[in-house]
Amino acid sequence: MNQPNFSNIHHIAIIVSDYEQARRFYVDILGLPVIRENHRPEREDIKLDLQLANGAELEIFVRKNPPKRPGYPGQEAAGLRHLAFKTDNIEEMVQYLVSHEVEVEPIRIDDFTGEKMTFFFDPDGLPLELHE
Repeated sequence: MNQPNFSNIHHIAIIVSDYEQARRFYVDILGLPVIRENHRPEREDIKLDLQLANGAELEIFVRKNPPKRPGYPGQEAAGLRHLAFKTDNIEEMVQYLVSHEVEVEPIRIDDFTGEKMTFFFDPDGLPLELHE
């Protein structure tokens, strides 16, 4: 057998607790286009698929009362640490997010790459990174 080829990420899935808050944040503020939206009463959830710029998808599962994430920073659990978005102008993106009442940490320089970066959080506290 040849070595497997993991050429791209197909999708990233996250769980959120509030449909309206998540939709406003990811669709209205972050501007991610909706691909599909499925209400699944048999699973008691909603699945919202959003398009990322590189062709990958962000799958958002809306669940009633999901367990809370461990605190950030310092109490992180194993698994997904954060989701990072690339931007060409981090200062402009920070201004945009702040104008939409999204709290953003101060911009800093990545110790390893020397590139600008910062973090902000979705309505459920999932850390999201901007990286220039």
